[in-house]
Amino acid sequence: MITHKPPMGWNTWNTFAANIDEELILDSADKLIAAGLKDAGYEYVVVDDCWALRERGKDGKLVPDPKKFPHGMRYVADKLHEKGLKFGMYSCCGTMICARFPASFNREFLDAQTFAEWGVDFLKYDYCFKPAGAVGAELYRRMGLALASSGRDILFSGCSWGADKTPEWIGTTGANMWRSTGDIFDCWESVKSLIRQQYDILPFGGRATTWICSSSACTARATSASRAARRTNISCTLPPGACSAPRS
Repeated sequence: MITHKPPMGWNTWNTFAANIDEELILDSADKLIAAGLKDAGYEYVVVDDCWALRERGKDGKLVPDPKKFPHGMRYVADKLHEKGLKFGMYSCCGTMICARFPASFNREFLDAQTFAEWGVDFLKYDYCFKPAGAVGAELYRRMGLALASSGRDILFSGCSWGADKTPEWIGTTGANMWRSTGDIFDCWESVKSLIRQQYDILPFGGRATTWICSSSACTARATSASRAARRTNISCTLPPGACSAPRS
């Protein structure tokens, strides 16, 4: 899969963390559209950490939490696709994802096929609980191959935080974009710090390799008094200097 411009959209983590469910995702998608962000190019709706059960199913596959996603992930994907949006999900190259749910280490091809069956368009791939001695570049290459073999175009978003000399190897993994920093915090000093961290690695980004994405985010808050609007915080990750969104 080749991307010619930075993918844009909304991710659940910074505002909602583990407090996600099917209704929230679809409500947020509606607000993204109503705010004009879809027309401006914000097309991905990404479900981050804490969407699964703590144990895989008997078939070895990841299992969505039935309390949060009672109709399953294929249902969420179909609803988003009906709205003209794309569906993103989250996993990790380690033995657990960051919130200690099952991750994709040694299950890359099974999980990639599962994501394809669910209609996923985007995979954020984190770096928590990487086994001692495991080589991050090899783990990311494995998932890159798995996604390429899944039978579906799934954008591969590497999230290794810039660790282990990520800029030197991420372009060999099949990742379409990669996060170059740790997490952002809700203050201007955090934003400035992350932007400064980009200066030395800019030569590693661009269409010849993959898009660099710091944790810097721009936010457009829905202003209507509805319950969905009160719950919804539309955020988009963009390359430094490219942060712009319509204001209501």
